Amino acid sequence: MAGTSVVVEAARARAGRLDQLWASIADAGRDLLRRRLGPRRRAVEPLCRELLSVRGEASTLALARELVETWRTMPAAERAAFLRILAVEFGPDLEAVRRAAEAFVRDPGLAALAELRRVGEAPRVELFRRMNTAPGGTRAIVELRAELLRALGEDPALSELDRDLHALLVSWFNPGFLTLARIDWNSPAALLEKLKGYEKVHRLDSLEAFKRRLAADRRCFAFFHPVLPEEPLIFVQVALTTGLAERIGPLIDPAEPIAAPAEADSAIFYSISNCQDGLRGVTLGNFLIKLVVATIQAELPRIGRFATLSPVPGFARWLAAELAAGTAPVSEEERALLARLAEPGWHEEGELADALRPVLTGLCAWYLLRARRNGRPIDPVARFHLGNGARLERINWLADTSPKGLAESHGLMVNYAYDPARIEQNHELFVEGELVHARAVEKLLAGRERLVERTTLPARVEG
Repeated sequence: MAGTSVVVEAARARAGRLDQLWASIADAGRDLLRRRLGPRRRAVEPLCRELLSVRGEASTLALARELVETWRTMPAAERAAFLRILAVEFGPDLEAVRRAAEAFVRDPGLAALAELRRVGEAPRVELFRRMNTAPGGTRAIVELRAELLRALGEDPALSELDRDLHALLVSWFNPGFLTLARIDWNSPAALLEKLKGYEKVHRLDSLEAFKRRLAADRRCFAFFHPVLPEEPLIFVQVALTTGLAERIGPLIDPAEPIAAPAEADSAIFYSISNCQDGLRGVTLGNFLIKLVVATIQAELPRIGRFATLSPVPGFARWLAAELAAGTAPVSEEERALLARLAEPGWHEEGELADALRPVLTGLCAWYLLRARRNGRPIDPVARFHLGNGARLERINWLADTSPKGLAESHGLMVNYAYDPARIEQNHELFVEGELVHARAVEKLLAGRERLVERTTLPARVEG
């Protein structure tokens, strides 16, 4: 792993040379196309069909560049229409698939299987591959998928298009192709400004606030792709601490004194932000965390504990729905107590907060471990970390009393512990349906389960 400036500059140089080569070939192809077809600007659907039909390298690059430029200049309405064209007009030929499948059934063999695979692939997949060869093609395709994801809810017909595009991006952004770089205050100012804007978990008000998060007792790492050397894909912020952090305030407070890294025994992952909307669903975070664990171990051998301080973004919403449905694992007395969560400043009233603590932490344990869909936790953060091989270590009371923290999780945050020796074993247990958690969390959960056993409350476990 190298410093950010070195990584970015080297990648920028490689990408620049590649862009120059592709541009020179594309220019030659454009001249060939002009002599053959004239200087006309092609409509997008004929342009796509032309790009799929040409065979020459120069012509392919020229048409791919034209398609990328066309996409970038399209207004929103035209982009939506183009996505629809890709979904409807450039899908697989189902009749050809049927014939190939029948041929394979009649005479199973490798040749028949290869033909079935060939006709089963939608033409748009090859279109994206060719589009990707143009300078800026990868960036355009990532932007296209971001647009597609925003349109999916309004047009379910786009779902097959998204499956094809997601599969391509998973292969193109395989972690083996990515570079890990440490971000520090000496990183390029333009990059720091981008990361400030991309921070989604604990917002940054200024670059000066970011500077504290890049101090000696902090670490920040990002993944980069060689074709997008100036665009971070995902980044993680880490605090080097003594002991397991239980509140977010000291980790993000710009005025917090800087501690000596050599005295730290724990590394706390407190913010992970995806930077590219078009790469949603492309798994990067799990590899990033594991690589950062190895990197910090090599740099600071004294650090023996790796854990997160994570939000519980769906807890308050889930609890409100369960209470409304009458399926929350609570007594009538606790239900009346929980109604007081609507009172502003409840967390600052000592007796009320003390009474709510065992109820909310127990309910949070229930939410994280019992509320499931298709056998997986419904909480997205729990699903990510437990599926990545972490252990649910601790539920922290009033760890985030910001307006957002109180609204989303009634101030609760969670430590997920990453034990390098057990990550893979924990991941395998998750796949089998077991959510690994500490005894302290089990005690909280047991309190809710005893209540359910004593009452006739229906405990709803989704999925």
